[in-house]
Amino acid sequence: MSDVGVDPADDLLKSAPETAYLWGHVAGGGRVEPGQFTALTNDETCANRLAAIAGGGEIDRRETEREYAHNTAVTRVKDEYHVMVEGDVVRSASAAFGLPVGDDAGGYRFDVFEDRRKQLLRGLLESCGTVCFKSSAGTVGISFVHDDRALLDTVNRLLDACPADAPTGPIQETSSGGHWFGIDDDAAAGFGEWVYEGSDGTSLFAPTRRRKLVRSLEEAENA
Repeated sequence: MSDVGVDPADDLLKSAPETAYLWGHVAGGGRVEPGQFTALTNDETCANRLAAIAGGGEIDRRETEREYAHNTAVTRVKDEYHVMVEGDVVRSASAAFGLPVGDDAGGYRFDVFEDRRKQLLRGLLESCGTVCFKSSAGTVGISFVHDDRALLDTVNRLLDACPADAPTGPIQETSSGGHWFGIDDDAAAGFGEWVYEGSDGTSLFAPTRRRKLVRSLEEAENA
């Protein structure tokens, strides 16, 4: 693995910028099984960074075809990287953070990351969030989409408590049977700038996702 700018976490169960970012990714776009968790990302650099934080792991690159959450008639093919990590820490983490294990529901207890809310929300945004430029309104659009409504309820509470102003709309059902909600248009740009603030100094971000936000911000400014 090439140098990706992050070091292994000292303890995956303790609060730190890198652990908040990692578990945000696992909760928002991954899966936990007894003894193993998998984080999914479309960004190769991000996959390498997540594996580095976890102290190693297998990265499986796959080509996947996915439906758009808001229009299941449209599909897209993308590279997807599965970061798989095994060990006793997975069982401990699922209990500590209330992550769902297999088909069992989770409670999502992220209180330990109260002072790392920015990195936790960044991991969640990159794993189950969408960012776009809304040409009709000339604004940045940010929304969160997930099959588990309990996770979106948790994200909503995190947004309520974050320093950036991030009011949200109601949680709604998607056409594919999942759930979603959006940050209000007039607050989305400010939240996006806040959530990536300082990320250059830590390398805790997916480069492709951050570039998309930057492009959307530029388009909104020039609209």
